Amino acid sequence: MEFMLDEALEESVRDFDGFLQARLVPHLSGWYQEGSIPREFFRELGAGGWLGMDRSGKGCREQSAIKQAVLMEHLARISPGVGVAVAVQVSLGTKGLVLHGSERQKEALLDAAARGEILICLGNTEPTAGSDVANVAAIAEKVEGGWVISGTKAYVTNGTLSDLALVTAISDPDAPRNRRLSMFIVDLASEGVSRTKLHKEVWIPSDLTRIRLKNVFVPDEHLLGVRGRGLQQVLNIFTHSRLAIAALTLGTAAGALEMGIDRAGKREIFGRKLRDFQAKSFEIADLFTRIEAARLMVWKACCLKDCGMDFRQAASMAKYLAVEAARQAGTWAADLFGAASVMFEHPVHKFPLDAWASSLGEGTQDVQKLIIFREIMKQRGIVE
Repeated sequence: MEFMLDEALEESVRDFDGFLQARLVPHLSGWYQEGSIPREFFRELGAGGWLGMDRSGKGCREQSAIKQAVLMEHLARISPGVGVAVAVQVSLGTKGLVLHGSERQKEALLDAAARGEILICLGNTEPTAGSDVANVAAIAEKVEGGWVISGTKAYVTNGTLSDLALVTAISDPDAPRNRRLSMFIVDLASEGVSRTKLHKEVWIPSDLTRIRLKNVFVPDEHLLGVRGRGLQQVLNIFTHSRLAIAALTLGTAAGALEMGIDRAGKREIFGRKLRDFQAKSFEIADLFTRIEAARLMVWKACCLKDCGMDFRQAASMAKYLAVEAARQAGTWAADLFGAASVMFEHPVHKFPLDAWASSLGEGTQDVQKLIIFREIMKQRGIVE
């Protein structure tokens, strides 16, 4: 495994940082106040090749996991909320097409998604289906020429912005639990679809939406993947997207630490800068080390994925470590700003809250520990 980024990736990072300073930073406060991200920003990302795919006359090819992770970290250092919206497009919506779409579906949708012209979200979570991914209640009834879907998806990031949703629903109610679900590509402009934007205090300015489906017709050609394999498919998507959420969380931690270090060098108390107190210098050293350890784990997971190796356990370890680092760094940085940190408009305010959000996306810390433990047992030949 290489511990240094190659020159081409370093150049991409510099270009991306320049793009963010020009096209994100000047507008961010306005987006926070509005609680939304303009669709034009996704088109600009697509035009720059920043939506996870390399486009050419021969079609779309997915960028390396390490490139996607490094770019996501840099985006999340500035805004984890914008980062998660991009991650949904790249690592849930587009990823679902890459992993499970037919050639026809890919030809119809992948290039437009890579350009940011079609936005795709994923709807699995319901009031009864969170950590228990299989406990979906939405129903897909087979009819002539397609399916009729009814149900509610509870917390869908990008649900207001998106044109399409990858939705899980029970297609075979009498089948075993792991064969009951299928995935569908649902046009969110269809009759019977209603969307309610939810109020939240994390990952601003991305949206969180409740999507209700009432007798929504979905044609046969919009069945994604294999009938009855929806559970396996959504879990596969989550395993891949865990790399993105780990990288986003790593950026959350790094952004908070950077802001805290800057504050510690400016704020004086009892006649000394905060960083000159040994306690604070030790805290900086500890947090920096924890973040670096998380970064190495993220990179290892990406390296395994790029080499075609099993990265399931490494992805969960990466997310677990990144969340722990982000929680600690976010709270620490906010403390350095004192009362100012509780103000919504203050830049440091988002970091503790967004670290909390990261602990929920793609599985809680307990879910990650469960995955890690099960992989340890598999490696020892002990299979439940």
